[in-house]
Amino acid sequence: MFARTIAVVGTGYVGLTTGACLASLGHRVVCADIDEQKVAALSRGEISIREPGLAELVGEGLAAGRLSFVVGAGQALKELETEGKPVEVLFLCVPTPMGVGGVADLSAVEAVVEEVRDAMPAGCVVVNKSTVPVGTADRTAQLLERPDVQVASNPEFLREGSAVHDFLNPDRIVVGSNSSPDAAERVAALYARLGAPTVLTDAASAEMIKYAANCFLAMKLSYVNALAELCERVDADVADVTEGMGYDRRIGQAFLSPGPGWGGSCLPKDTHALLQVADSADFEFRLVRASIDTNTRQFRRMVDKVRLAVTGSRNGSLSRVRLALFGLTFKAGTDDLRDSPALGVAALLRQAGAELVGYDPGLVDSPAVAGLDPRLVTVADDPYQAAEGAQAVVVLTEWPEFRSLDWSRVAAAADGATVVDTRNLLDPAVVRRAGLTWTGVGRPTIEAAGT
Repeated sequence: MFARTIAVVGTGYVGLTTGACLASLGHRVVCADIDEQKVAALSRGEISIREPGLAELVGEGLAAGRLSFVVGAGQALKELETEGKPVEVLFLCVPTPMGVGGVADLSAVEAVVEEVRDAMPAGCVVVNKSTVPVGTADRTAQLLERPDVQVASNPEFLREGSAVHDFLNPDRIVVGSNSSPDAAERVAALYARLGAPTVLTDAASAEMIKYAANCFLAMKLSYVNALAELCERVDADVADVTEGMGYDRRIGQAFLSPGPGWGGSCLPKDTHALLQVADSADFEFRLVRASIDTNTRQFRRMVDKVRLAVTGSRNGSLSRVRLALFGLTFKAGTDDLRDSPALGVAALLRQAGAELVGYDPGLVDSPAVAGLDPRLVTVADDPYQAAEGAQAVVVLTEWPEFRSLDWSRVAAAADGATVVDTRNLLDPAVVRRAGLTWTGVGRPTIEAAGT
């Protein structure tokens, strides 16, 4: 495989993982960011992202001289040019947050394109790695006004908490370009050592693939959450139902676990963005819209579960009821709070008057905890402190650590005798033996021993 000279603009989850992993494949990579302090820390091998294996890859890349960090996209181009190796591929890995009405905000993409437009060498390929609306590759080419520079779309399919593994063990590589087949092939060649199936297509199709995949997963999650509610109403056990479904190879086991709702940095943004794409094409994508509505309803349904568990009524008052929330991040294995369903449920509980104390293993010694509003939830140092005086424990994030807690100690600390397990994470028998009632999602309630 030929080693290429690569600039990666943006050092968030996607950009830093992309840069470090491409360097590990033998390429020369310069990563750029506008945050001077962040660049300085990364240059020392210090990363603030909780991502297994990423710190090691960054350290190895720095030590080998294949990876470096600079301030500004323009400086990345200059550094490679100074080395006598002009940039061959430039990845745009900048934020594309959801803007007004669900439209993706492309201002960061446009700002970088303007910065590098005149500095890029002829023959360079600009790659949109960020999740962007269909048509962004064409828009990028228009902004560049450089017929000698090609544009491609190469969407990422990285899961937080396993991003390095996902990058180095991809299900597929997708690259699309309207510039020329050569542009897509050159980008795909960067991943040649990974041996993954490769889809070479046009830019619009590549951009659509990312949205189509994420929205399908969101629909699958909304389906299983609705199915769990139906199971409760007809006295079926969703764990057995989904096990039976999952053995069907057409369906598979993944994304069949009910929960408090879906969230994170991708699914909410991408479902709304696809609706915008559909609206602009005069198409009513009812399945996606229903999935979003079902997810919103799921947050409220979890609150009703807590009301019922604490007061005996789905309409009972939670005013001044102290609740322990186990898990605040949007998923286990990360300290990311963006669009966390745990916080979505917490906000509704707080709105109902509950007093919330939370604990999350991912937030211990994490700077992300500063992003929590203390008026919403007080963060405890350990789960037993969080449970102190609580009338119910509500499990909201699927941290495996919660399974191995001393649940008798949790029961002794709490005032109440109820666990609402919105992830079906715990062993109900363990909770029962500790003297607590276990309530899951789509499963029968297990009363405390002796009741």
